[in-house]
Amino acid sequence: MTEKACKICHRVTEDKECPACKTKDLTENWQGIIIIFNPEKSEVARELGFEAPGRYAVKV
Repeated sequence: MTEKACKICHRVTEDKECPACKTKDLTENWQGIIIIFNPEKSEVARELGFEAPGRYAVKV
């Protein structure tokens, strides 16, 4: 199954719906990936606005 990225929150998923924001507005056209383990301590997560652990697309 193809991984898709949410156009709203950039979360990467194989599902038909974003597990984070529950939208179905997903795309296969994305680039790069950032994996956030601990968003509270991550400067990258803070800069990019990621508040939950997960896999995120850099460019959607």
